[in-house]
Amino acid sequence: MNRYYSVKSSRRGFLLSAGAILAGLALGGMTGSLRAAETVPQKIGIIGSGRIGGTLGGLWLKAGHEVMFSSLDLEYDKALAARLGAGAHAGTPSEAAAFGEVLLISVPYAALPQLGRDLGDSIKGKVVLDTCNPIPARDGEMANEARATGTGVMSARLLPGARLVRAFNSVGYAKLQSEAHRTGERVAIPLVGDDAQALSTAQRLVQEAGFDAVVVGPLARAGELDPGTPAFGKALTAVELRRALTAAP
Repeated sequence: MNRYYSVKSSRRGFLLSAGAILAGLALGGMTGSLRAAETVPQKIGIIGSGRIGGTLGGLWLKAGHEVMFSSLDLEYDKALAARLGAGAHAGTPSEAAAFGEVLLISVPYAALPQLGRDLGDSIKGKVVLDTCNPIPARDGEMANEARATGTGVMSARLLPGARLVRAFNSVGYAKLQSEAHRTGERVAIPLVGDDAQALSTAQRLVQEAGFDAVVVGPLARAGELDPGTPAFGKALTAVELRRALTAAP
């Protein structure tokens, strides 16, 4: 299995803070509780259980979903699932892909070609939320190719058969932790995708995690949310996000 599936040592710090995440989620207030009560439980497979995957998995567990965490380090995933409690499971990436009705993939972009080959039929027809960003310094020349082609278009090629939605790639994990279910205007999570039903599923999961979903457009627009763009790396409201997208070259 490709070495890029692994989540680096920074994941260890996430394990230590998992309890704090759940404690923070309890502060979501009445609105968050009502949203969780209205949730139709789904099985979500997370492939790449580091900072983004681990944080979102915790939020979805709180919303009432069942989550399987996976990476190359099964012992880490087992400890994470045990810490997060009821509804959390651990498995291999293949097991998480088979388990999930919806999948979240959060790995270095260079892992996607091998991941698409390894998972094969397990991802076909499923809604796949892709958080992966092509970063040349980390991912090499293929990152430049992905950006030139269009990140969303390239991700769809690398994960054939998936009903792909680019999501959670432009807001850092620290803001996902601290700003979920905040009062007032929520942090906006931009979504791009070509499948209307997949986008609808992604919108619901974004809202249940405690954020405001903003559909930007088709996968061809994913480059507007790449690293270095005005909308990237910022915890923006929906109004601010739309303004940043308008300012993009």
